[in-house]
This record gives sequence, structure tokens and C-alpha cells, in this order.
Amino acid sequence: MKAGRKGRWFVPMRLVALWSAAMFGQGSPVLTLQDALVRAKKVAQQYQSAVITAELAHEDRVQAKAGLLPTLNWFNQYIYTQGNGLPSGIFVSNDGVHVYNNYALVHQDLIAPGKMADYRRAIAAEAAARAKADIAARGLTATVVQDYYTLLSAQRKSANAQQSVKEARAFLDVTRKLERGGEAAHSDVVKAEITVAQRERDGQDAELAIARARIGFGILLFADYTQAFSVEDNLGTAPPLPERAQVDEMAKRNNPDIRAALATVRQEEFEVRSARAAYFPIFSLDYFYGINANQYAIWNREHDRNLGSVAQGTLTIPVWNWGATRSKVRQGQLRLEQARMDLSLAQRTLLANLDAFYLEAQAAAAQLDSLRRSADLAAESLRLTLLRYEAGEVTVLEVVDAQSTLAQARNAEDDGLVRYRVALASLETLTGTF
Repeated sequence: MKAGRKGRWFVPMRLVALWSAAMFGQGSPVLTLQDALVRAKKVAQQYQSAVITAELAHEDRVQAKAGLLPTLNWFNQYIYTQGNGLPSGIFVSNDGVHVYNNYALVHQDLIAPGKMADYRRAIAAEAAARAKADIAARGLTATVVQDYYTLLSAQRKSANAQQSVKEARAFLDVTRKLERGGEAAHSDVVKAEITVAQRERDGQDAELAIARARIGFGILLFADYTQAFSVEDNLGTAPPLPERAQVDEMAKRNNPDIRAALATVRQEEFEVRSARAAYFPIFSLDYFYGINANQYAIWNREHDRNLGSVAQGTLTIPVWNWGATRSKVRQGQLRLEQARMDLSLAQRTLLANLDAFYLEAQAAAAQLDSLRRSADLAAESLRLTLLRYEAGEVTVLEVVDAQSTLAQARNAEDDGLVRYRVALASLETLTGTF
């Protein structure tokens, strides 16, 4: 009957373990946190979209810069006008019955304030887009870190559960031996069996937690979430918490939210300049070299040279456009005001998050030694309680309580390590150093 009860609890846990091994494989590649981040960036659609947006902004900058430089075009044209029998033909706006245009055209806007402002705005827009790509990367990093340590925590808790099962079974053997020797009641054996069953159920839950964590993490890392993988246990090698002044300095220098907000402010400033540039004249220079004649030839019938050059300057002075320019300037000023408010909010949010994350990391770091000490004390307490139980000095309930305390202390220590690692990673992503 006891064997049947034991088998009833053990088989489901074994089935979960076998399913996990079959699905995720044994001896699969071990991923570090950096490996996971690299893989996630290749798969994450939102991050890839932000990167493409930044590349598009770069091309806008290239095009805006090209608008400031001279352009060269080769113009080819033939114009036919119906003749009237006379050499002059019927003229409309042409220079003859047949007109051939074949020339190179160099154009340069020598004075174009709007184009210069557009170019600088494109530079700021590219900086903002790249900062937003960094923000998307930071969000992805936070998710990867959370899932990474969720899986790692599940693996550790599974190991803790297996250790607890071994300890519970060892105690069950002790109670049976003492019962056979007449030194313990049968109720002690029953209580020990109940404890073993409970520890085995805990093991089942731990195995299931690993499987679920792997599925959720696999979706972030691979196109096929069933890809076999495991993660490196780096909880024992966490770096110390940096000084607050150092954290503040890195945040001011590297935080992507601040960089994005500052770049947006600059972008809107140049947007206003671009709108105001419509009030000013534009001076352009064009140079033509080639053929503009009634014959497609370098020399005409009179042996005059058709090939030549022309230079012209154009000054365009804006006079009236029904207030469109003023409206665009007003629009730009409103966007600039909004961008400055966003920058102020980003700065306040950064300070608040720095305070929150640093206090969280500080508290987690301060508790690590206490949690480790508690786990050591719980293990020693269980050892002494077992010795006292075998000596008949304590009841079975005290042993079970010591076992539960040890299981909780082990899990609490691992939770503390994970809490510190996640808090530290949050600080690193906030300061742009991850």
C-alpha cells in the first residue's frame, strides 16, 4: 500500500521530467545572459522595427545633405513645331520648327536657409531614432533578464525540491527503523510518508515551472520555441553594487530616454528654423553646357558653333502665401514646446527610477548575507533536530517543521540572489551600460 502511494506521487513528476527532457533535450547548448540578449535581438520584431526606423532616418539625413550639394543632370530634348512653309515656321514658344536641347545642367542653391535647417533637423531625427532603438533594446533587455532569471530560479528550486525529497525519504527510513525497534510510533511513519508525498508534489511543480519558463523564454530567443537550450547559472558571481554617484553619472551620459528626448528637442528647434526659412529669399545658380539649337549638330549650316554654355542666377523672394508660413512656424513652436515638456518628464522619471532601482538593489544586496546565513542555520537545525529525534528528545512534528524551514530558506536564498541580479540589471539598462 505504501509502495502504491509512493508510486502514485512519483510517476507524474517522472513523466514531467521525461517530457521536459524530450522537448528541450539533454546536453543542449548553455546560453549566457549575453548570448540570450544577442539571440533575442535577432528575433524580436519590435526591436528590429526600431532599428529599421533608425536606418530610415539615416537615409533621410543622407538625402537632406545631398540637397545642399550641387547636382549634375544631362538634359536631352527634341521639340517639333508645325511649319508654315517658311524657314521661321509657326512659333509658339519655341525657337524654330525643330529645336534640339542636349546639355549638362549644374544646379546649386547658394542661399537656401530651409534646406540647411532641414539637414540639421534630419541629423537630430536620426539621433532620436537611434536613441529610440536603444530604448527598444533596453525594454527587450529587461524582458530577457527577467525571463533568464525566472528560468534559472526555476532550475534552482527544482534542485532544492529534489534535495528536499531525498531528505524526506531519508527521514522516512529513519522512522521505519525506529518503528521496527519499538522506539517510534506508527503515526511518525505516516507523518513522514505524508511529508515525502508533499515534497514529491513540490518537485512536480518545480519541474513544471522549468518547462513553462523554457517555453516563455524560448519564444524570445528562437523562431522555433522548442529549440533545446539551457542557461548558465551566474547567481553566485554577481558584481558588487556601484556607488550612487557613479550610477548617476552614467545615467546622465548614457540613458537612452534622455538622449531621445534631447534629440527630439533639437529636431523640433530645426523644424521651427525650417518653417521660418520660408520667409527668406532663395538664390540659386544654374550652369548649362551643350546644344540648344534648331539642328542637332555642333556646327550649323552657316558654320556657326551650336555648342556653348549659359549661366543664370535666380533669386526667389517670397511675398504672400495666405499665412501658410506663419501657420507652419506656429506648428513648429507647439511641437517644440511639447518636446521640451517630454524632456522634463524624462529627466524626472529617470531620477525617480534611479532612486527606486538603486534602493531595490541596495536592499537586495544587504539581505544576501542574511539569507545565506539563514539557509546554513536551517540546515544545521535540521541536522540537530534529526539527532534529537533519534535520541527520543523531540517529536516528528519538529523534524517536519525543520525540513520545511530548510526548504523555504533554500528557496528564499535563491530568490534573494535573483532579486539582486534583476535589480542590478535594471540599473544597468537604465544607465545604458548593459
